[in-house]
Amino acid sequence: MGRKRMLRQKSDCPPGASAHRILRVGLAIGLALTLAGCGRRTEKSFIAVTIEPQRYFAERIAGNRFEIYTVVPPGQSPETYDATPRQMLRFNQCAAYLLMGSQIGFEQAWIQSILDNNPAMKVFNLSEGFRLISDDNAESDGHHHHHAGGVDPHVWSSVEGARTIAANTFRAFAELDPAGEQLYRENYLRLTDDIDATDSLIRAELAPLGRCAFIIYHPALTYFAREYNLEQLCIELDGKEPSPARLKELVDAVKTHNVKVIFIQQEFDPANARRLAEATGCRLVSINLQAYDWSREMIRLAKALADE
Repeated sequence: MGRKRMLRQKSDCPPGASAHRILRVGLAIGLALTLAGCGRRTEKSFIAVTIEPQRYFAERIAGNRFEIYTVVPPGQSPETYDATPRQMLRFNQCAAYLLMGSQIGFEQAWIQSILDNNPAMKVFNLSEGFRLISDDNAESDGHHHHHAGGVDPHVWSSVEGARTIAANTFRAFAELDPAGEQLYRENYLRLTDDIDATDSLIRAELAPLGRCAFIIYHPALTYFAREYNLEQLCIELDGKEPSPARLKELVDAVKTHNVKVIFIQQEFDPANARRLAEATGCRLVSINLQAYDWSREMIRLAKALADE
């Protein structure tokens, strides 16, 4: 599950990624490395992750044996974020990169540049073994998944995804640092207990609702909806702003699906969500799926849905 496997999964930059921008950053990195002595590497204790929820799982398992570095800053979308030259240089300090591995735009656009500039760095795929929802499988229906690129990358926005991420993170640390394996195992087992407790709390909140629906701007809760038999209605479709016809469809859907909540995310313009709330009387609830405290945010989602 290391770098060799990731190299077999290389892909071109997704649509919209600028080859010129990547070249410019690459040249800046090359110059900086030259000025810094170009490549004398020592044993590192830094581990890179893409987003803050990954840091939550990594720090729970690693304890103080590794320092975890998050690449995409809070409040930025990992699907559109561009790395800075300084951030790319930071990878030179990292022993490994724990990729989310679920076709997030940032990772697809930059992984090859990162590997080219850090050939000794190990790479692990934290989504390995998780059943992704895509345009090609039967669970991608008219309401659950409208994600640009065809695959929903938000693995961390679900309990089952959290279990997969935690297990793969444990295996990565055990491979990187065999001397600490027993500590990692103990921390991992405590973390899985907390994930199970989070699942129980969510189910307790949602049980009285039966099958209910919610609206969200960007379809980031597809796996959450799959786990708890919910209906996700998306304002954005395939990464595009909604048309007036789409907004009218959603107004009608609020009545037919008995929607009470519209979730808004800080990475996206809330204007259309606010207009929809004004037209329907739905409650607007701000959520942060990039938050560090994964368990707290997932429970908050359930409480928002249960709060009639």
